[in-house]
Amino acid sequence: MTKFWADAAGWLGAALLLTAYGLVSFKKMQPDSGMYQLLNAVGSALLIVNTVFYRAYPSAFVNVVWIFIAAISFLRFRLQAKREQKV
Repeated sequence: MTKFWADAAGWLGAALLLTAYGLVSFKKMQPDSGMYQLLNAVGSALLIVNTVFYRAYPSAFVNVVWIFIAAISFLRFRLQAKREQKV
């Protein structure tokens, strides 16, 4: 991987996380929505690419945990939606 692609992944990941945060902060998106969690997970994954490339392992670790939280929240959101459809 080249520095260009690592930097591009990092900038895009940062943009996705900030977009998600901004949308929730300005009440354009719900914090428990699947889209919010998806933006968080994809943004964090892209930041992991960047931080591992630059060997910034503490930041990579934070983003791994961030993805884990987003994935669990997303799955809970999906399960809740399925339960509501059955009722």
